[in-house]
Amino acid sequence: MKVTMFSKVLLALTSLMLVSFTSASMAQSAAPAQTKYIELSPAQPTEPGKIEVQEFFSYACSHCAVIEPLLQKWMKTVPADVVVKHVPVAFNASMKPLQRLYFTLEAMNRLDLHMKVFEAIHEQKKRLFSKAEITTWVVSQGVDRAKFEAAFESFGVSSKAGRADQLVTAYRVQGTPTMSVAGRFVTSPSEAGGYQETIDVANALITQARGK
Repeated sequence: MKVTMFSKVLLALTSLMLVSFTSASMAQSAAPAQTKYIELSPAQPTEPGKIEVQEFFSYACSHCAVIEPLLQKWMKTVPADVVVKHVPVAFNASMKPLQRLYFTLEAMNRLDLHMKVFEAIHEQKKRLFSKAEITTWVVSQGVDRAKFEAAFESFGVSSKAGRADQLVTAYRVQGTPTMSVAGRFVTSPSEAGGYQETIDVANALITQARGK
């Protein structure tokens, strides 16, 4: 019965993140049928002096769990002028705790637990949807409870979560995983044709952005 309830909750969250982009829904100019990315108009500001790549993701998203190991491997190979950032999304209030989890781990310098969160949810079928459930799991990983709870509710984490929400709106993100490049381009498994293909397209867009 517990597994069934978990499946229902996870399915409800995942259904919100299905990648189903169209030119109309993203209010973009029409693109050729074979284009594997969408060009943003207007372009968004990015980190000065760097080609910025952002991955919009959710820990509850099964597609994100698949692409993340590929992304981690790729991140070790990117040139010095490329910076890759994770942007956890929260399409509704129920997704906020997991969004804050990422920023809390980042603030505590514990992103070594990043992949383990995916594993806990998608492989071990653990319920990590509320602050209480998340805290219990994080403590089981050797993190101090008081320090985690303080960071989770901190102004810094709240500010980053608010900024992430703004980015989701600015980039017109409607599903996860989604990758943006140089504030100008957006691609995803549905656009690119697969998980590794998404990273390959991002690589090509980096080269294109560098050329301009």
